[in-house]
Amino acid sequence: MKLFVNIISTIIFITFGSSYTLAQLHMPHVFSDHMVLQRDSRANIWGWSSAGSKVNIVGNWNTKDTISTITDHNGRWSTQIPTAQAGGPYTLTIQSIGQTIILKDILLGDIYLCSGQSNMEWGGNQNLPEIIAELPQANNPHIRLLQVNRIGSATPQENILNKWQSLNATSLKPFSAIGYFIAQKLNKETNVPIGIINSSWGGTAAEVWTAKEEIQKDSELLDNSKKVSPDKYRPHETAVLWNAMLAPLQKFNIKGIFWYQGESNVGTWKGYDKLIKTMVNSWRQAWADDIPFYFVQIAPFAYNNKAPLAALLREQQSKTALELPKSGMVVITDLVDNIKDIHPIQKKEVAHRLANIALKDIYGYEEKDIISPIYKNHVVNKDKIEIEFHHIDGNLAIKGKELTDIYIASADQVFHKAQGIVKGQKLIVYNKEIKNPVAVRFGFSETAMPNLFNEKGLPISPFRTDNWDF
Repeated sequence: MKLFVNIISTIIFITFGSSYTLAQLHMPHVFSDHMVLQRDSRANIWGWSSAGSKVNIVGNWNTKDTISTITDHNGRWSTQIPTAQAGGPYTLTIQSIGQTIILKDILLGDIYLCSGQSNMEWGGNQNLPEIIAELPQANNPHIRLLQVNRIGSATPQENILNKWQSLNATSLKPFSAIGYFIAQKLNKETNVPIGIINSSWGGTAAEVWTAKEEIQKDSELLDNSKKVSPDKYRPHETAVLWNAMLAPLQKFNIKGIFWYQGESNVGTWKGYDKLIKTMVNSWRQAWADDIPFYFVQIAPFAYNNKAPLAALLREQQSKTALELPKSGMVVITDLVDNIKDIHPIQKKEVAHRLANIALKDIYGYEEKDIISPIYKNHVVNKDKIEIEFHHIDGNLAIKGKELTDIYIASADQVFHKAQGIVKGQKLIVYNKEIKNPVAVRFGFSETAMPNLFNEKGLPISPFRTDNWDF
């Protein structure tokens, strides 16, 4: 894998790096025809030209103002251009040393980054039914796609191979199904053009998406990074996908991040909360922006571990959701058709749940109960345990005759099947044979698909009230 990464780094340098020394005006591919620029902002923009030369930039949404800057001694230039309210299409003109770049069909809107592993990556190329059905009608001019090629690098890069594309059946088929359905939902609800960047790779651990220096600062993260298993079909070295698939995008203004990953970190679940917080905070630092981060809790799947490692990782994800500022988590225990397939086929509903959090947090929509409740605390009341939850406005609801996947234990730490009843926003758990209960576990296995929901039909995140070893 190291040889592969080094070769790719060399290719990228030859393709992009050597041209920096030429006295000519050019820009990274994230700026291209059909792109979306972040509306109502001072959008970062950069490129290269002859060292010490003047660069003039003008967007025809505001022809009165020309932005000018001077390249540094390396020929790099960087500045900001004021954007306007949502709209387009527009053109962006960049001039320097007698050369001109004109970028056409540009929209001013909101831009989102989608990243993670295969459940974020998959789309029409994997014959997902929902996206295949969408292809004949994929013609919304207000949705734009940027698909980042799967490439790793040992060192941070300044460019990607790909450019923005308008939406059509050809551009959509290989694209992230979740990313597309997020864009579709946000555009429909806000009437704002949406740009979606898909930078994901199946089977990858979170370490490969995190800057190397951030992993090296923490001994636990460093030790866990060494446990990522080599695989000839995907990179495993720390930071190689941050370097090639995200670092070239840093500073490009984005509105939010959607993340679906975790299956490849089940074996090192203990450090996952710390790892994701480290990753997200390093991304925010790189973008110089406190970007909202919304993610999917991993789905039920038969990992067949002796201990419920996937449940323990979900617990870590719940911790992240409660503690990481400007974040939100989607629970999908009700969207799995086959626990032996790690790729649930229902992507549209996952996307809509993610988009709904963004609509509430970013756009100010006042919809209630659009986030799955997460365990908050519990109180032992004689022979019963009362559970309270975060993120709940209405009442709880059990779908079916009785609550499933609920267990209770006394001080002997032996869990028994329990009964659960709903009392408004509280869950009351008991077993008539357990007179002095101490702990409850709900859906706390690798494959559980329990039937407790909020009023809007969103599943309650699996939880346990204890911290006992397995």
